[in-house]
Formats: sequence, structure tokens, C-alpha cells
Amino acid sequence: MNKFFEYNWQVRDEWINWCNQLTAEELLQDRIGGVGSILYTLFHIIDVEYSWLRGIHGKEDVVLNFDDYKSLAKVKTLSSTLRHEIVETLKFNLDEKQDRMITVPWDDNEYAKNEILHHIIAHEIHHIGQLSVWAREKELTPVSANFIGRKLNSIHSY
Repeated sequence: MNKFFEYNWQVRDEWINWCNQLTAEELLQDRIGGVGSILYTLFHIIDVEYSWLRGIHGKEDVVLNFDDYKSLAKVKTLSSTLRHEIVETLKFNLDEKQDRMITVPWDDNEYAKNEILHHIIAHEIHHIGQLSVWAREKELTPVSANFIGRKLNSIHSY
């Protein structure tokens, strides 16, 4: 599962870099489909990953406010900063008790840890697909979503 987290982070970083060619207005423009703008989508991916992983480990949810991150530089810093905490968590706790049931404050249902981990990975891949559609609408080449051919590091090297 580590390789999929690493894949998502690598692709996310490439999308953040891709966004450098857009204006602030283009990054914040509401889009059809998805959760809103390109910048908000990147923020949302980061926020969801962080919240669910904190939930898995019984930590209090940290509610992030998009208004505090309304620039590409701030979203990039947020992604990098939270990734350090996430990596430390994943290094030691990813494989233990995959069937352990988890509850989180924003959902009344109970989920297996393994189900949440898969959801986090699929969630980001889903939104990356939306970013690809929006890039093509702007007649720009999207970031490659290929898993094959990527040089993925060990999660321990982050």
C-alpha cells in the first residue's frame, strides 16, 4: 500500500508544479464536476488524506480552512508539511491490524482500517482524473497518471 501513497504524492507534486503555468484566477475558478476549483481540489485531497489518517490513529481531527490556503504556495507547503507527519505514521502503523474497525467524528458509520486506506488512495486518484479533464478543457497537457515507469521511493526515504 505504501507504493500507492508514494504514487499519489508524486503525482500530486507534479500537479502542483503544473499549476505554476496558471494564474491565481484560473486556479480559483469554479469548475463543473468535482469539488470546485483546481486549487480547492488539491487542498481537498490533502485535507481528506490527513483527516482520515488521523482518524485511523485515534487522533483529533484538525479542521483545515481553505481560506487560509488560497494560494498555490500555501497549498504546496501544506502538502509537504502534513506529509512529514503522515509518513511517520505510515512507517510504523500501516500494516498492523488491517481489519480493526474505526470511527471518525464526521461520519456515523464504522469502517475497517484497510477500507479507509483504500478509500484515501482511490479518493486522490479520482480527483487527479478531474484535474486531467480540466487541463484538457484548457487545452493543456495533464500530468501523466501512469503508475508504470515511475521511480517510487521507499516511504522511509521521505
